[in-house]
Amino acid sequence: MSSQGGTRQPKYQRIADALRAAIQAGEYGPGDRLPGENDLMATYEVARMTARQALGVLQNEGLAEARKGAGVFVRAFKPLRRRGIQRLAHEQWGAGRSIWSDESEDRELVVDQIDVREEGADLRISDALGIPADARVWARSRRFVLDGKPVLFAMSYLPSDIVADSAITQVDTGPGGAYARLAELGHAPVHFREEIRSRMPSADEVERLSLSMGTPVIHIVRTAFAQGGRVVEVNEMTLDSASYVLEYEFDA
Repeated sequence: MSSQGGTRQPKYQRIADALRAAIQAGEYGPGDRLPGENDLMATYEVARMTARQALGVLQNEGLAEARKGAGVFVRAFKPLRRRGIQRLAHEQWGAGRSIWSDESEDRELVVDQIDVREEGADLRISDALGIPADARVWARSRRFVLDGKPVLFAMSYLPSDIVADSAITQVDTGPGGAYARLAELGHAPVHFREEIRSRMPSADEVERLSLSMGTPVIHIVRTAFAQGGRVVEVNEMTLDSASYVLEYEFDA
């Protein structure tokens, strides 16, 4: 098989294509072990590095995952569907439901590595919140783990003059989360803006999200505005791109 320009496709890519087609055809189902390096070397008469590169392609695409000492397996993880508009509706958090509840679809969602602290805002955060440099903010960081797989790390910043002494400064913010508490404080979010980009992760993000080699992250910055235009929260979210489908649905 030749690619455009007459150059042959690399052997590792042809092997990866064959394995991908087998996965898509159902020959290997979720959780099944793929042929190992030795198997691929014998079947395709290639060097170990070529076999390793072929399996690496599937891991980079999020189709497969390596288990230390066991081999490479078809990912069994069902991607999360993040409904970017509906999830932020007042009917969701205003009724005491977490904005994450619809995404987890009754699967086991654990929030860990929770840290809540008051600190001085750096220039980037103070600009985003529209407050003076070094003004105090409450910072809330947490990691979301679904079915044992870390999928998202979130860092929220809220102005101290609004949220001080409220449940937002506690680990458990209560039913409906921070947005429901902001509403009780008279600063209900009425408008949201999200900025989305994809990039390669930092070493810290690779470790925190247990990312496979070469997996990009989706970086989402959400800004929440109260009536009158005041920014009441900036939330920076880092998502495992292999674990998410971003869905946006709205009327014409």
